[in-house]
Amino acid sequence: MYKYEVIIYWSAQDKAFIAEVPELLGCMADGSTYDEATKNIQVIIGEWIETARQAGREIPEPKGKLMYA
Repeated sequence: MYKYEVIIYWSAQDKAFIAEVPELLGCMADGSTYDEATKNIQVIIGEWIETARQAGREIPEPKGKLMYA
């Protein structure tokens, strides 16, 4: 399981849960349930990282939870 921040929300337009990884530009997945979107984004993160490696792009380290003052 990857340790990137994942934001999941319901899209009425798509009638699906959308999962986004802000640290990985364009990394998104969907699912008909929250759990399905969570599982799908893990697959897509792996594919995003593999594609970035093959293209010689930098792969960001997971930042984890942001701390606020």
